[in-house]
Amino acid sequence: MTLFPQDFRVTIALCFCLFATHSLADEPAQGAEGFFDGATLGVLSRNFYLNSDYRSPSPTGKNYKAEWAQGFIGAFTSGFTPGTVGFGLDAHAFLGLKLDGGKGHSGTGLLPVDSDGRSASDYSSGGGAIKLKASNTTLAFGEMEVESPVFDTADKRLQPEYATGFLLDSREIEGMNLQAGRFTAFKNQDSASGKGNFFGYGANTEAGGISFVGADLFTQSPVGGALYASELTDTWHQYYGNLHFKQSEVFLDANLYHTRDTGQALAGAIDNTAYSLSGRYTLGAHGFTLAYQKINGDTPFDFVGGDSIYLANSIKYADFNGARERSWQVRYDLDLATFGVPGLKFMTRYVTGDQIDGTHAPQGGAYNPFDPATGTFVPQQGDGGKHWERDIDLKYIVQTGAAKDLSLQVSHVSHRANQAQAGDDIDRIYVVIQYPLGF
Repeated sequence: MTLFPQDFRVTIALCFCLFATHSLADEPAQGAEGFFDGATLGVLSRNFYLNSDYRSPSPTGKNYKAEWAQGFIGAFTSGFTPGTVGFGLDAHAFLGLKLDGGKGHSGTGLLPVDSDGRSASDYSSGGGAIKLKASNTTLAFGEMEVESPVFDTADKRLQPEYATGFLLDSREIEGMNLQAGRFTAFKNQDSASGKGNFFGYGANTEAGGISFVGADLFTQSPVGGALYASELTDTWHQYYGNLHFKQSEVFLDANLYHTRDTGQALAGAIDNTAYSLSGRYTLGAHGFTLAYQKINGDTPFDFVGGDSIYLANSIKYADFNGARERSWQVRYDLDLATFGVPGLKFMTRYVTGDQIDGTHAPQGGAYNPFDPATGTFVPQQGDGGKHWERDIDLKYIVQTGAAKDLSLQVSHVSHRANQAQAGDDIDRIYVVIQYPLGF
């Protein structure tokens, strides 16, 4: 039994029609300030250094990767023209410049890499989306960043990821945010092209695209939640639920995903349930977090789009989403404003995962493919896999003066894994300096 019609696109189309009909019948667009009167224009300067030291050779045979680059991310967001239906436009442009990074050290994800293995000296891109607004409902079409639990573009390198398609956002009901979208073209973080694809652990968007519909619930209440569903063309249906509680010094959060193969099942048979539970307690300048995460299924919990995983133990490097994996997290945060340094924050966390067993993944699927060279099936992960990750992060944001909002972030990541987990033994250093330029 499924919650949606066989062709998930029909459901998305119906949502568009129902939401649009309600909005068009409502009063004129609220808060319409005019196309230019409500517009914003800004440029974010992002200087990014990334150093990856592989304690064992990487899949590309490199022991060391390091690149340093300067990026400029420009964003224009218009207001809406007056009237029952307001018209607007969002646009973005990007320029990335290599400051350092030789052929032998390329491939960090900051810069494109050519067929010779050399990182590009520069790259640029641009895009935008037109948008319509009626009452409190907005429909956008074009290239944009997307944020939802089942499809979320990432902003973890020099350039953000972008997706091209439709996105409907409706806030007609107080305390509820409804979303629906379909995206069929993608721009990866180190690409100038908007026709690439997003790849997960075995799933990808090459066959078509991704569609989703969902709602964030009780957004103005201490107790909130979310319900979402998505379809990756001929690959899987994915369902998501969230329940959280936030009040005073306490934050409790529970996330649940269920994924089943559909259509041609291009990634193979999938029946996977993943969940996480986390709790945070804040005591003055100190924050303490504990989290537990579990993957139930013979395949990893998979997703496309760099941030499309809202599980508690998906962190800086690893996602702790292996088949049958169990993981724990302990985290400590410190806000040094209490000690006379406003804008300075420190974080460290440790996550350990075990009980990974990828040997039962369906043979011939994306997670246990056939290797013609050996004549055997080779699962992505073995039996008895385990690993750990430790993150240390220090960030400072200038609070006043000419350099206000200038930020400096230094992060160190260590990840260690056994052979069955199949991850890299790596030490990684991030140095990111950002400064927003407003106009």
